[in-house]
Amino acid sequence: MLQKFYPGEYMDSTYDIDFDKLYAEGYRAVIFDVDNTLVPHGAPADERACALFAHLKELGFACMLLSNNKEPRVKMFNDAVQVSYIYKAGKPKPASYRKAMEQMGTNTGNTVFVGDQIFTDVYGANLAGIRSILVKPIHPKEEIQIVLKRYLEKIVLFFYKRKKLQ
Repeated sequence: MLQKFYPGEYMDSTYDIDFDKLYAEGYRAVIFDVDNTLVPHGAPADERACALFAHLKELGFACMLLSNNKEPRVKMFNDAVQVSYIYKAGKPKPASYRKAMEQMGTNTGNTVFVGDQIFTDVYGANLAGIRSILVKPIHPKEEIQIVLKRYLEKIVLFFYKRKKLQ
């Protein structure tokens, strides 16, 4: 039952992902959540995020930001990294993931999603049939509704890790 929430992989940070390897494996697009995946909640793009997107573009990746936030928040981050974005995405509904792939000209076989929340980011990617990479949140300060979900995420992660050890 919980498998629908399991990520393809679980990493400490977005910045630990081997995007060169993903490209070599045939992936051509990366969809990212923004807050607590790339920068702390509400923060603008920092040097590390800008360097990551520059590297991804050099490799040849199409990139998309997919956020449930309103446009001003997503646009503020995107002004520095200059990729495509979808705001008020309605994650975990798979429609926005499909729209992102359509805009990038990619498909479920060559697109990967990176996010920090199981019940929106990972679940939505799984529903859309996209490989998902869950990363640990960058910063512990979060909105109350997210804090409450983190307790439930711990249960899912317990069973996910246990399954990985089998």
